[in-house]
Amino acid sequence: MILYRYILRNHFIPFIFSLITLIFIFLLQFLMKFADRMVGKGLDGWIITKLIVFNLSWMVVLVVPMATLVATLMAFGNMSQNNEVTIMKSSGVSLYKMMLSPIVASLVLSFLLYLFNNEVLPDANHEAKNLMSDISRTKPTLSLEPGFFSQEVPNYAILARRIDQQTNVLYDLTIYDYSNALQVNVVTAKKGRIFFSANQTKLIMALEDGEIHESNVENTTMYRKLRFEKHKIAMNADLFSFQQSGPTSRGERELSVEDMKYITDSLYKIQEANYKSLNNEVEKYLLFKNKFPFKPSPIQLQSKDVEKIKNLDRVKTAMNIVLSAARRIEWTQREIEKYEVEIYKKYAIPAACFVFILIGAPLGIMVRKGGFGVAASISLFFFLLYWAFLIGGEKLSERGIISPFMGMWSANILLFIAGVILTIQTNLETKTISFELLKKLIPKSFQQKAEDDENQNS
Repeated sequence: MILYRYILRNHFIPFIFSLITLIFIFLLQFLMKFADRMVGKGLDGWIITKLIVFNLSWMVVLVVPMATLVATLMAFGNMSQNNEVTIMKSSGVSLYKMMLSPIVASLVLSFLLYLFNNEVLPDANHEAKNLMSDISRTKPTLSLEPGFFSQEVPNYAILARRIDQQTNVLYDLTIYDYSNALQVNVVTAKKGRIFFSANQTKLIMALEDGEIHESNVENTTMYRKLRFEKHKIAMNADLFSFQQSGPTSRGERELSVEDMKYITDSLYKIQEANYKSLNNEVEKYLLFKNKFPFKPSPIQLQSKDVEKIKNLDRVKTAMNIVLSAARRIEWTQREIEKYEVEIYKKYAIPAACFVFILIGAPLGIMVRKGGFGVAASISLFFFLLYWAFLIGGEKLSERGIISPFMGMWSANILLFIAGVILTIQTNLETKTISFELLKKLIPKSFQQKAEDDENQNS
């Protein structure tokens, strides 16, 4: 038990470190990708925080298996570099016993990740989708330029001839109000300010020392002028303020396994009814086709031939109904495969934690390097390979080329077989992976500089 706890302790800190580092990288990539959709829209800090937290869920699902592989490579790489693996083997401890505690921990981690993937991730994806949709519908904050009319606010045209950039006070204002179709109001003011109301639904224009010119569209003789010292105009700000929408429908990535199984069961029943309908229509089509095999002659048609032509129209109608039923079957099958892909993915990604232990332990011993750089490089290669299989399998499964199970589990199966072979070979005979070939590709000047720095540090 002391040995098991020691090996697990060697995994813990690298796992936490790689988990935080990888989440930070994913988060930085997310912010760079979606920053342009959020900048200038006057979003509250709480809204941005919620968006980040909701998107952290899918990042965690991807990062945990990768962090497991990095931690395993670093832990066994360090133990191999410090000759601890050799000492354990000479004491009668096989590689299988060394890997026992990490494997048990990976199974527990896989189960917890499955629960997170099934219970938390669907709701988080749904909320993130709705929040991003609401943000994308929000227009950027109102921007005014001196000497130019702004028509960003519906039914209003605003002109400010001078703007104080420090106090945001507008001078020499002219405002055209088209909110009433039968009346045109022109408001002028020496100065004013624009700000949102407390509930962010109205854009308030506070004006000082100005005039209101009112005219009627139908009766051009009607005209009225009002002078004011202070006046406020409340304009609709729905397009400029963030407003969350109500509940929306959920896609396959926003549902749990139980919900998707319920949907697929319903689709299978629909598919069964579609097949029955197709068989009936095919029988009708064949019946009409065999009963009326007549091909009309263009020379002369008799009355009985006209009746047969009418029956041929029935044959064409039956054929169109058959084709329509076949298309319904194909569409239903694509829907079933789409949901089954997501169901198998819920299990496949957590299972990668266990598979990566089988890959990481023998590779760490072979590499004999416990640094984060080497571990991250090897992990990136395997994770890219894993992700390529996963994405490719998803696309092929949704097109009906391979089964959803093979599409989602092929990467786990291949890496599991490779991991078992590596583990057996490493247990029988310890091998070392050399990086001499890579060193030859590095210029000698850089190699010499690195050696000089190492000698100085020593």
